[in-house]
Amino acid sequence: MDKDEFLIHIEIADKTYGLRIDRKDEKLARDAAKQIKLKYEHARRKYSKSVDDRDLLAMVAFRLSKENLILEEKNDTTPFIEKIQQMTGLLEAYLENK
Repeated sequence: MDKDEFLIHIEIADKTYGLRIDRKDEKLARDAAKQIKLKYEHARRKYSKSVDDRDLLAMVAFRLSKENLILEEKNDTTPFIEKIQQMTGLLEAYLENK
């Protein structure tokens, strides 16, 4: 075991899990577990108690994955990089002709 790793316990869908994580990631891990718990509780209220935990967790996983993809798309810097490269090329061409 790495000296910076330690065991934390998080609860998801009324079940406790032990996770070994880096100390620097503790807040992130606890915040992630809290986010899952909140979305799980929201889904439980929305779909009533008749829906099984596995289905609720699948809905939570889907929602979190969708949110993650939206954030990745928002943070895609490819168009900016391409525009900067284009402008750099134009600037270099201009300076060569000077």
